[in-house]
Amino acid sequence: MITPSSRLLGVTEYYFSKKLREIRDLEQSGKAIINIAIGSPDLNPSKNTLNTLKSASLLPHANQYQSYQGLPELRQAMAAFYQSKFKVALNPQAEILPLMGSKEGVMLVSLAFLNAGDQVLIPNPGYPTYTSATRLLNAEPVFYELNEAHHWHPDLAALERQDLSKVKMMWINYPHMPTGSLATEALFINLIKFAKKHQILLVNDNPYSFILNDHPMSILSFPHAKAVALELNSLSKTFNMPGWRVGMVLGSKPFIDAVLQVKSNMDSGMYFGIQKSAIAALQSDAQWFADLNAVYAKRRLLVWKIMDALNCTYQKDTAGLFVWGKVPDNTNGEAVSDYLLYQKNVFVTPGFIFGSQGASYIRISLCETETLLKSVLSRLK
Repeated sequence: MITPSSRLLGVTEYYFSKKLREIRDLEQSGKAIINIAIGSPDLNPSKNTLNTLKSASLLPHANQYQSYQGLPELRQAMAAFYQSKFKVALNPQAEILPLMGSKEGVMLVSLAFLNAGDQVLIPNPGYPTYTSATRLLNAEPVFYELNEAHHWHPDLAALERQDLSKVKMMWINYPHMPTGSLATEALFINLIKFAKKHQILLVNDNPYSFILNDHPMSILSFPHAKAVALELNSLSKTFNMPGWRVGMVLGSKPFIDAVLQVKSNMDSGMYFGIQKSAIAALQSDAQWFADLNAVYAKRRLLVWKIMDALNCTYQKDTAGLFVWGKVPDNTNGEAVSDYLLYQKNVFVTPGFIFGSQGASYIRISLCETETLLKSVLSRLK
């Protein structure tokens, strides 16, 4: 009998993969489900980005294999973007590696640095893929709890009291998903000190910096960060390109070389036309960001009204594509999500999928039109 690898025993199918099948079944039975759960931008990339894809795709060499490191001009555009937006100087030849989405980066970084038995500090609540990648490599997730009272920031004093001798890596993610919490300068400075003291690779997953956020930050802008930190970023949210799969990992040359060593054995480069389009997107002017955030700000007002209708509490000083709401004390996030799906034909994300610290919460996406969000409000009356 041919059996799957034992490493699959530690992971399950991704929650949304299963849930979306269920929703398709409900829709086929005649239910009109409004999905406000998933952060997949519904807006279009810029016209310049789309036109660049068309013109680049017609070039004679467009369909050939591409460099594992990406086009030199793409790496230069990524470096220029980081210099302009974060005041971070990066060598495009050595400190930047384009990725086919930052989700790929989670696995590549894990493959590059983790051995079986290594421990990985993972936020609770946090992106489930950090845990899945860790378990697939037979490393051990060690969850650090975040909570609203502490602004969804790690309690480094509590971590210092733990045995950290086996910890090889720590995932952080600011602006934080699912809560939208923002990092502070003090937090990043203290995280870098913590990582240096314990020789832990710190990885900041940073795809939400430019969504409803007046003060974008990169951990790489802080002193000594490159000695201990990598950063992942993505064009999915900032430039409405989730299906295009364009991301990047940034950091010191030894760290980037280790990731490239894995990546070069896993794929054959990103499509030429997409790389050229990514360059165009990265060169977008300030008006692009202003227009994008104007749309999301209007949608967020409606999502706040949805949260109010559900008697949820939430914070307004957040960033990113979601609103994170605490459900009333007499219920939990999964129960509220199920009630909305089966009784109101509305799908929201239950917070438990991000960890036990999310059990009393739900998450609503801003990636639906105002018309649909108003329809949700009507269904809740």
